[in-house]
Amino acid sequence: MIHCEGLVKIFKSDDVEVVALQGLNMTVEQGEMMAIIGNSGSGKSTLLNILGGLDRPSAGQAIVGPWNLLKMTKEQLIEYKRRTVGFIWQNNARNLVPYLTALQNVELPMLIQGKADRAYAKQLLASVGLEQRMGSRLTQLSGGEQQRVAIAIALSNRPLLVLADEPTGSVDSATGEQILDIFRRLNRDMGVTIVIVTHDLSVADKVDRVVAIRDGLTSTEWVKREMTAPTSDSVQMDFGSADEEASNLVAEGSNVAGHASKFGAQHEQFVVIDRVGRLQIPQAYLDAMSVDGKAVLEFDGKRVIIGPPDVSAHPTGQIGGERTDGTGNGRSG
Repeated sequence: MIHCEGLVKIFKSDDVEVVALQGLNMTVEQGEMMAIIGNSGSGKSTLLNILGGLDRPSAGQAIVGPWNLLKMTKEQLIEYKRRTVGFIWQNNARNLVPYLTALQNVELPMLIQGKADRAYAKQLLASVGLEQRMGSRLTQLSGGEQQRVAIAIALSNRPLLVLADEPTGSVDSATGEQILDIFRRLNRDMGVTIVIVTHDLSVADKVDRVVAIRDGLTSTEWVKREMTAPTSDSVQMDFGSADEEASNLVAEGSNVAGHASKFGAQHEQFVVIDRVGRLQIPQAYLDAMSVDGKAVLEFDGKRVIIGPPDVSAHPTGQIGGERTDGTGNGRSG
C-alpha cells in the first residue's frame, strides 16, 4: 500500500536548509493499522503530510497504491487527495465547518466530487456512534464527538488510506480509547489502511505495528507477537527490552504520554536496517557502553556484538582468536 525508500525532505528558508527526512524507508501493507511515534522534530508529521499529498518530497520514493507522490502533476495530486486518502487533523477546526451540521459536514466532500450520498453519510455517522447527533452543529458537540465526525468525514470519499495526526491529543483518555476502538473496528470492517501519528504510547495495544522515527529515519519497530514477522527489513533487538526504548522516547523530551509497559508483553521489538546496512542504536545503549563516534563490531557466528574501541565487544574478551575491524580484515586481540 505504502512504500517509502530513501525519502528526503528539505525545507529551505532564506539561506538555511533543514533536512526533516534523511533517506527514510518504510512499508505499510494494505489493510494494516499502524502508528508512528517520535520526538518533536523527528520528521513524523512531515512524513504524514507527504503521504497525504499536502507536501512534496525533495528526493527518494513515496508510493501509495498506484500513485508516485514525487512525480504527480497538480491535477493528479487533487485526484489523489479526493479519492485515495482521508485526513484527520488534531485541531477539529481544520476538520469541520462550524456552521454546518454533523451530517452536512460529512456530505460536503461528496458534494465537492458531485457524488452526493446522504444514506452513506448517515451510515458513516452511525458507524462512529453519532446516530442521535446528525443534526447538531459544531458548538453543540463535545470534543470527542467532533473528532468522531472528523473520522466520518475522512471516510466519506471511500479512501484506501486514512491518515490521523494526533487523533487522541485533544481529548481525555477515556474518549481517546473510544476513538481508537472506532479506528480498529473500521479497519477491520472496511479494510481501510490506517496510519496514526501520535505521542500516546497507549495506542500500541490498538495497532498492528508501531514505528519510531528519529532524526528523519525509521529507527525501531514494535510488532504484535501474533504477527510472525515485521513488514520491513529489520532484525530482532535482543540486547535490551522494548520497555527501555519506549521509555527513552519519553526521557529524550518527546512528550510521549502513556505507559512504556504497553510495549512489553504484546510486542516484539526490532531495529530497522536500511538498504545499505545502517541502523540506529538507542542512545541509552550507547551511553551504557561508553560509545561515542566509533565502535568495535564483532560477529560470533550468530550475532553482531558492539563495544567501545580498543576493547573486545564480546564478554569473553575474544572471539576465535581475533576480531574484525569492520572491513573484513582480522585483527589480533
